Amino acid sequence: MERGVSSVIWYPGYDVALKHVVRAENCDLYDREGRRYVDLESGVWCTSVGHGNPGVLGVMRDQAARIAHTGFSFTNEVVEKAAQEVLSLHGFEGGKCVFLCSGSEAVEFGVRAVQSVIGRPLLLTMADSYFGAYGSAHRKAEGEWFCFDWSGCADCRHEGMCSEACDHWAGIPFERIGGFLFEPGSSSGLVRFPPEKLIQGIASKIQRDDGLVLVNEVTTGFGRTGKWFGYQHYSVCPDAVAMGKGIGNGYPVSATAFSPRAIRRLGERPIPYAQSHQNDPVGASIALEVIRILREEEWIERSEEISALLLDGLETIKSRNPRIRAIRGRGLMVAVVLEDDENARFTKRVQQELVRQGFVLAQRPGLNVLRIDPSLTVDRRDIGDFLEVFDRVLQEAGPGTGAV
Repeated sequence: MERGVSSVIWYPGYDVALKHVVRAENCDLYDREGRRYVDLESGVWCTSVGHGNPGVLGVMRDQAARIAHTGFSFTNEVVEKAAQEVLSLHGFEGGKCVFLCSGSEAVEFGVRAVQSVIGRPLLLTMADSYFGAYGSAHRKAEGEWFCFDWSGCADCRHEGMCSEACDHWAGIPFERIGGFLFEPGSSSGLVRFPPEKLIQGIASKIQRDDGLVLVNEVTTGFGRTGKWFGYQHYSVCPDAVAMGKGIGNGYPVSATAFSPRAIRRLGERPIPYAQSHQNDPVGASIALEVIRILREEEWIERSEEISALLLDGLETIKSRNPRIRAIRGRGLMVAVVLEDDENARFTKRVQQELVRQGFVLAQRPGLNVLRIDPSLTVDRRDIGDFLEVFDRVLQEAGPGTGAV
């Protein structure tokens, strides 16, 4: 059905680039005419181990045949097993984990838990963070959140740790802050990485003051940045971690894990959040299988090689094409910033041309940024082909002089 007469409510601001995809295998999409496209955004950054992964399909089928859904009064052993496995990834043995349906839920569950025990009114986060579609983390209301603009810290040349000698640091009202919610790199889809010493300093300060550190790994988790989790690039020890997207490989499951320290703080206090598919066995079994596949098949380790191929290739293209303003990336989470006008019309044309030539990647509405987030299982030949086509598309477009 054509988009103009569709009965479906689509995500606002985004065009449906391919209307008739009928099959997907690993990073390959096929339309009803049999044409192949390479999916370089892994769905919405979800299919960590590829579309239609046989292992994931197998456990989905087998668990659904046994029992797919449980209620508030009964459960299945796979949920406990998956929880223990997720906790072990963070060194949270002795902590607790909950399985939900979306990344937004996982973040909001963690936020509500933290808010229920901290003795100060505010949570701190970076001003460019995105935490989901609803709830306190989405609203970031002034009476609940302090949003720190870290842009002045990006090029800090001070060699010591952050302190009140810095005007930026001194502007953070730590006396009113009881928790820190950190998004390690996605920056609302723009792929920006706050300085390591800034994050270490904030996390250390919050925890010394008996606060809690929650990390949003919905986008950056499960190998996306070249490590299991994005916070591991910052050498911090969080108290809670929200996970989604890659944990389900396209199936709607998410998780929030709490460290033993956080669980002690929560005590017997119930977290004010419940929904009908909380801790369902199918989602838990898929999460368990994704972890097994990533670990046993060493896809995270292999992604370092693919990341180097992609980033080096993009830098080579940038060196001869002034249309590329910047390349930001970590692992297989990459943003390419193009020179463009305020409506990002050139960026949109490039994205559309790449789709026409067989490569699907994301462009944020109205922004001069292309996102490249393939599955960790992407074929290196597809990366090479993409680089060749991208280079050609930019060359044919000409140098351009539009301002961003």
